[in-house]
Amino acid sequence: MNFDLTPEQTMWQRIVRDFCESEVKPHAAEHDETAALNWDMIRKMRDIGLLSLEIPESYGGMEMDTINIAIAVEELGRACGSTALSLAAHNGLGCAPISMWGTKAQKDKYLPRLMSGDVLGALALTEPQAGSDLQGAQTYAVRDGDSWIVNGNKAWITNAGIAPVMTVMLRTDRDAGSRGMSMMLIETDLDGVTIHPPEKKMGLKASPTYMITFENVRVPADAVLGEIGRGLPQVLQTLDNGRIGIGALSVGLAQAAHEEAIKYALQREAFGKPIADFQAIQWMIADAAMEIEAARLMVYRAAWLKDNGKDYGKYAAMAKLMASEVAEKTAHNAIQIHGSYGYSREFPVERIYRDQRLMSIGEGTSEIQRMVIARHVLQERQHAAPVMG
Repeated sequence: MNFDLTPEQTMWQRIVRDFCESEVKPHAAEHDETAALNWDMIRKMRDIGLLSLEIPESYGGMEMDTINIAIAVEELGRACGSTALSLAAHNGLGCAPISMWGTKAQKDKYLPRLMSGDVLGALALTEPQAGSDLQGAQTYAVRDGDSWIVNGNKAWITNAGIAPVMTVMLRTDRDAGSRGMSMMLIETDLDGVTIHPPEKKMGLKASPTYMITFENVRVPADAVLGEIGRGLPQVLQTLDNGRIGIGALSVGLAQAAHEEAIKYALQREAFGKPIADFQAIQWMIADAAMEIEAARLMVYRAAWLKDNGKDYGKYAAMAKLMASEVAEKTAHNAIQIHGSYGYSREFPVERIYRDQRLMSIGEGTSEIQRMVIARHVLQERQHAAPVMG
């Protein structure tokens, strides 16, 4: 059992960290203020492979394993939560489904554009009345000759306004329950697609999030991604993978808050000595160091299981749940260590606290993660061999 990164993984981590330190982190506060991604920075990401992490090498992509992807997302999260979220959604939600289930024609058409640096990818699942309840989604498509006609609404869709195409989960048979759901590639410039203005959010302001309306949108028959009626299993697999990404992003945010707290505790003096000398501060720093490391290892374990073809759903949920809650606690305590300065936008911990708050909501709330974990644990128990007395 080896807990060290390989030389190749260590080199990749250094490449991404150096890029983030020079190109991403210095502009994080500005991105938060302007609520806009820096496209010059995004185009530079193309050159080191950050836009093609899950795109096959045959299409010019990096086709990286899950541990390397987690390393990259953590480093991005450590530098800027908004940038990390948009890139995680682009790779894991926008590009990955096309790479996994797309036809050759679909891959040829969309993958080169998606890694160009001019756009980002998107996945549209959530609806105004259906967040955690995916089976409550009502957006639907009806076959009309050689086309589908799509109607419905989607909400809280990351990158939708900067994506040339979205993978959309919808109903292709409204009477078939979960077996009537499919995934469909819908280009954002089609007639009847309305992408509303970006949502005004508490945090992650530079990662744009949109409401979408589909009104009699005519989509080609060959726009279905994968098999008709297999949309829900495809979405659940995508979400399992995405939870590893959100876990890694949460670790990055927690690490950033932790580093800022240490720096401030060593500089700030009270009662004639640095506050880092006080036990109350040391305990918060110790808890963060321990919990961040544990969360990182859980993320890596889930990633390793996926890469080795093992069942990783339970561990992805565990990693996402633990890492997001560690990020919340670490960011909270970082503000406590800063005192009133932590409440000021002059210090990064204020932004980090706002950014991390989505981590326990997106890709399945903490409550949903606990349900997923419990379901796995109970099923394992039911299928375990009985103990003979």
